[in-house]
Amino acid sequence: MNQSKAIIAIKDCSKHFGPVRAVDDISFDIDRGEFFSLLGPSGCGKTTLLRMLAGFEQPSMGNIFIDGQPMAGVPPHHRPTNMVFQNYAIFPHLNVRKNIAYGMRTSGLGRGEINAKVDEMLELIKLPGFGGRAAHQLSGGQRQRVALARALIKKPKVLLLDEPLGALDKKLREEMQLELRLLQRSVGITFVFVTHDQEEALTMSDRIAVMSMGKVLQIETPTRLYEMPNCREVAGFIGSMNFFDGRVSSAAGEAATIDAGPIGQVRGVANGRLKVNKGDAITVAIRPEKINLSNEQPNVGHNVVEGKLGPSTYLGDRSYFYVNVVGLAKPIAVASQNADRATGQHRADQKVWLTWREESVVLLDR
Repeated sequence: MNQSKAIIAIKDCSKHFGPVRAVDDISFDIDRGEFFSLLGPSGCGKTTLLRMLAGFEQPSMGNIFIDGQPMAGVPPHHRPTNMVFQNYAIFPHLNVRKNIAYGMRTSGLGRGEINAKVDEMLELIKLPGFGGRAAHQLSGGQRQRVALARALIKKPKVLLLDEPLGALDKKLREEMQLELRLLQRSVGITFVFVTHDQEEALTMSDRIAVMSMGKVLQIETPTRLYEMPNCREVAGFIGSMNFFDGRVSSAAGEAATIDAGPIGQVRGVANGRLKVNKGDAITVAIRPEKINLSNEQPNVGHNVVEGKLGPSTYLGDRSYFYVNVVGLAKPIAVASQNADRATGQHRADQKVWLTWREESVVLLDR
């Protein structure tokens, strides 16, 4: 049996619908036992790619291999995959037990063996004793678990999930994110998960592929994707980001000093991804939570900017402040954790200073 690290290999794949290139010449591997997410806005090609993995669409060009086997022309029911859809596709006329067992009808197993497997699945999804429940008696979270159990009972090599948490409310969705990750670890099956929710992808994934206009922009672990995006589009899509254009005034190794106009001199580190030279046009990116806000002027000559407080937003665990700086069209966003109950220490139109560490600066090619 093929036991290479990659369970899925996507080679030079494209999918065209008339003149539209839904997926445009992409190549990458997905590792065995990995929780891999396809992340991007609507229309980026992530669901089309998932459907090609499932066999519901065939590539216009290129090849897909699953566990070393080419999938060209292989129909969905002959692939070592199963799929969980956004609407779960629970059969309303069947109870929970029959829904879970539905895919085992042609397995050749006896009734006793199938019942044992269903019981195993009910334990796995934490719904023991729910086998006799009708579909309409289930909550949204329970319906999602039943759909997962029905997909997992045949033990596919790859489970494909098309935004399965999208219909749940925020609190339940957050609970199910943790449950889904724990479930994936317990069964050890490769999960390929499609979502447009950045926080969802960051929470659950081993690696994430960010897609846009049919292309894969970057594939990385959640931490590296957030801290070291490789382009402005990825940086702006993952979380919140402040962008400033500037020009490199000096560079030594990976360190650089940038003249960034209204925000003055910025020092940053390129983190080995971007080669910077004196005179290069560069984009400086800084996350709101990396910026410190102070009522007192700091005694430094770089990575500091003076401004006036604009509107603020209180979100319970944190607050967002928007600081207006002379010469900038947009205010600078600053995020601050509300570590205690002290609020109201900053007021609109108050003069403030913003500072940040060199390591917090992301340098991007313009």
